[in-house]
Amino acid sequence: MLPKLIVIEGTNASGKSSLGIALAARFGGEIISADSRQVYERMNLGSGKVTPEEMQGVPHHLLDVRKPGEFFSMADFQRLAYEAIDGIIARGKVPFLVGGTGLYVDAVADGYELSDRAPDHSLRAHLETFDTPALYEMLKEKLPDTDVDPRNRHRVMRTLERLAADDYRPTGKSPRYTLLKLGVTWPREILKQRIDERLEKRLNEGMVDEVKALLDDGISEEFLTKLGLEYKYLTWYLTGKITYNQMVEELGNAIKKFAKRQMTWFRKDPRIHWLDMSGDPIKEASDLIESFLNS
Repeated sequence: MLPKLIVIEGTNASGKSSLGIALAARFGGEIISADSRQVYERMNLGSGKVTPEEMQGVPHHLLDVRKPGEFFSMADFQRLAYEAIDGIIARGKVPFLVGGTGLYVDAVADGYELSDRAPDHSLRAHLETFDTPALYEMLKEKLPDTDVDPRNRHRVMRTLERLAADDYRPTGKSPRYTLLKLGVTWPREILKQRIDERLEKRLNEGMVDEVKALLDDGISEEFLTKLGLEYKYLTWYLTGKITYNQMVEELGNAIKKFAKRQMTWFRKDPRIHWLDMSGDPIKEASDLIESFLNS
């Protein structure tokens, strides 16, 4: 019998982090954050990282494991997540994998087979034979929740190359854990409102200053824009490419589109039990977890 892992996944601004904390506290658990941006130090408001106070004493893993500007791949995430989960289980605690980066979640939950082989240098020449819309369709097949601008040929190609360098093979899987997958989202109009409210709150809390401090300390515009969403649009604003009002409007729209792509990714997985967030999701999830842990 494989060890048990509870996965909580969902869209931006859905409340999955706070739900994960409440459930981990109830079941003696620890949380592994599955977020491609929360791995970086000093990227707090822009990535939606929970504060020490919000953690309520629940240990969190894979936050602040890289300095801004450092390379971090899906293979890096998988390796560190495996180490964290195995340590949690060894301590007799319950591991909760919580996040919105669908590829990172599945790489760990489903045991994607990854390798550190050198990238294929013929790949660029092959990709150059396709027009940009065709390249973007290729990228969406591999990464439905991508935040890459479909018109940015260079970024589309670079993302495809990075996926290839990580040796992303969804058909090659070696699962390490027995899973309970819980999903968190809201009806579209409510989710849009939650996204707008959260964006306004983060801006009021100093998200612009957070990104300005990174730029002032020499973190490159290229690195920040590659992170997408908050970091991309705030960098564009701070470097004079767009106005503040443009930034707020375009960023809000981009987050909503990203949440839609996240749902496209998650809906592919019939194992996810979608919680009724308008009811009592903690009780609903607790009943499922109790049954899962006792099975």
